[in-house]
Amino acid sequence: MDATGARTAHEASDPNGPDDAVRFWERHYRSRRTWGGRANPLLAETATPLRPGDALDLGCGAGGDTLWLARHGWHVTAVDISATAVDRVRARAGELGLGDRVVTERHDLTTGFPAGRFDLVSAQYFHTPFAMLRSRILRTAARALRPGGHLLIVDHGSTAPWSWNQDPDVHHPAPHEVAADLELDPAHWTVLRADAPRRRATGPAGQVATVLDHVLLIRRATGTE
Repeated sequence: MDATGARTAHEASDPNGPDDAVRFWERHYRSRRTWGGRANPLLAETATPLRPGDALDLGCGAGGDTLWLARHGWHVTAVDISATAVDRVRARAGELGLGDRVVTERHDLTTGFPAGRFDLVSAQYFHTPFAMLRSRILRTAARALRPGGHLLIVDHGSTAPWSWNQDPDVHHPAPHEVAADLELDPAHWTVLRADAPRRRATGPAGQVATVLDHVLLIRRATGTE
């Protein structure tokens, strides 16, 4: 999911209600032709050295990250606001023989959150043009980690030519700003990574551009509940 917009890239202030967000993402995913493509590279880089366990994919979108995790031994709960997205990701998991490793749930994360405890929570480009209390959602995600679990947040650090948000005044909060907004007790959560790597990216129509990612990786301390 490329699930916040407006004046910051994360905490939108939009007068439209949740029904508008549902309609927006339903239109977006109903027009999609391919499902379960490549995983986000920073998710694969982070998860590869970890022991597979239970993962939560926030805003699973077309399912590339969900299916990559399932192929690599994880049991994944994939959530999205779009019923089309979760239905098609579930169907694609079944086609690939991964149905026993993937559970999909439709959630508007502004009003609810999936139950369970997780070893990895992934929030890849968790932005939307609609109002969303993003920091509260991500704080809830951190608290859903098992001891020793990881929360990976990858945000846009620059505006790609194909981005739906071309506002020249948009602010892309740096990883340390995102971490500060989460207000997590450093005695219980440790920031393992907070940086801004550049990479060459390809857009939906084949455009190529250098983009900046903001990466935040947090681990919950062992022995905490």
